[in-house]
Amino acid sequence: MKRLDRYLLHSLLWAILGVLVILVGLDALSDLIDGLGDLSETYGFSDLLIYIALTLPRRVEEFVPYATLIGALFGLGKLASNSELTIVRTAGVSMPRLALMAIKPALIVALLGFCVGEYVAPVSEQVAVSQRALAYRNDPNLAGRYGAWNRDGGTFIHVDAVQRGGLIFGVTLISFDENGFLVRTVAANRGTYQGEGWLLEDVAVTSVTDDGTRVSSVTTMNWASEITPSLLTLDSVKPESLPATQLWGYAQYLRNQGLVANDIELAFWNKILQPLSCAGLVVLAMSFIFGPLREGNMSARIFAGVLAGVIFRISQDFFGPVTLLMGLSGGVAALLTVLLCWSAGLVLLLRRQ
Repeated sequence: MKRLDRYLLHSLLWAILGVLVILVGLDALSDLIDGLGDLSETYGFSDLLIYIALTLPRRVEEFVPYATLIGALFGLGKLASNSELTIVRTAGVSMPRLALMAIKPALIVALLGFCVGEYVAPVSEQVAVSQRALAYRNDPNLAGRYGAWNRDGGTFIHVDAVQRGGLIFGVTLISFDENGFLVRTVAANRGTYQGEGWLLEDVAVTSVTDDGTRVSSVTTMNWASEITPSLLTLDSVKPESLPATQLWGYAQYLRNQGLVANDIELAFWNKILQPLSCAGLVVLAMSFIFGPLREGNMSARIFAGVLAGVIFRISQDFFGPVTLLMGLSGGVAALLTVLLCWSAGLVLLLRRQ
C-alpha cells in the first residue's frame, strides 16, 4: 500500500506542477503582450521583463487551485487510460482511500503556494509595483495611473510610489475640517519616514480660507502621522498579494479609520481556506474520472477541468461580493465556494458508487 501511495503521489505531483508551470507561463506571456502598449522612454522593454519576473510568485499562488484541478484530471486520467486505476480498485482500494491518496499531492502544492504567497510574493510584488510606478511617474502621459490611497483622520493621502525602507514619491495630502470642508492640500515630491512622522521635500501648500486660496512653497515640511511605511506598502498592492499574517490586522486598521475592509477580509479567508479548496477540487477531478467522464478521452477531461476551473473562479467572484453585500463575513463568502467544490465532487462520486 505504501508503494501505491508513493506512486500516486509522484504521478499526481508532477502532473500538477507541470500544469502550474504552463498556466503561470501563459499568464505571464499575456501580461507581457498587454504591457507592450505601455512602453515609453521611461519604461522600456527590459523594465517590463523585470516587472513580469517579479510578479511570477504572485501568479504561482493565484493559479495553484486551477493547476490542482487540471493536474489531477490529467494525472488520474492517464492512470485510468492505462487501466491502472481499474487494477487499484480491483485490488480492494476503496474510493475514500483513493481520494486520500490523491489529495496528498494537492495539499503539498497548496502548502508550497501558501509559503510562496506568504513570504515571497508580497516582497516581489511590492518591488515590481514600486518600480513600475516610479517609471510611469516620470511620464506625463501615465503619471498618477498607479499609487496608493490611505486616510489619517480628516486627511486623505495619495502616494504615487512606495519603496521599501520608508521612502515615498509623489505625496498628496488633502485635509478637511470637522464639517467636511476642504482646508488644505499639500503636494510633495518625496517623503522619508522619520520614526514618528514623515519629512516631506519640495513641498507646495495650498491653504483654503474664506478669502480664497493661498499657495506657498517650502523646501521641507514635517508631517506628523500614524501612517507607517508598512501600511503604505500594503496599500500599494492588491489584497491577494498580501501575506495572510498581515491581512487581518490591516483589515482592523481600515475599519478603525472608518474605511471598508470587506475585500481585505475576503482575501484573508481565501488564503486560509485555499488548501481545503484544492482538496475539494481533487475530489471534483476524481468525480470526472470515475463519474460522467470515465468513458471520455483525455481532451474531454481536460476541457471539463478548464471549464470547472472557470466556474470555480466565477463562483469566487460572485459569492464574495454578494455575501458581503448581504452583511455576511468574508469567511462565509470564502467557505461557500469551498462547499460548492466539495458538494459537486461528492455528489458525482456517490452517483457513481
